[in-house]
Amino acid sequence: MERINEEVETETGTIEKYRRHANGRGLVSGGARVDPTAFISGTAYVESGARVGAEAWIGPGSWIDHNALVGARAFIGQNVHVGVDAVIGGAARLGSHSRIGDGARVQSGAVVDRDIRIPAGGIVTAAVRGQARTAATRHPLEADAPARLRRAA
Repeated sequence: MERINEEVETETGTIEKYRRHANGRGLVSGGARVDPTAFISGTAYVESGARVGAEAWIGPGSWIDHNALVGARAFIGQNVHVGVDAVIGGAARLGSHSRIGDGARVQSGAVVDRDIRIPAGGIVTAAVRGQARTAATRHPLEADAPARLRRAA
């Protein structure tokens, strides 16, 4: 039988307590709010102060950092980091291995392709295919390649 509560020691030696979310078994801090209909993959983390809306999907290995907001029906791919105080709008889609900087905003319905880095404070709005309206870069080895941000169909 799998444990419902987990304790993780941080780099500073403090103990963080998490509970397993009923839908997906991901780790959710006691100070986070996650809608019961949201799916949190078993290897995903949701930190304290973060909020995850109804029917959102958080993929394996993803990390929703402190005080971040993930809107209803948003899709967060595999191994995505959503930074501190970042806001992901409802029905937005973040491709796998993307990095959303601290305080960045991804508007409702926007699509961020895989391997995209949105800088701290960046804003992703409606974008024409291949022409982003924010300073986004590929990562980690493709910083000079053009960003591929597009609006959901």
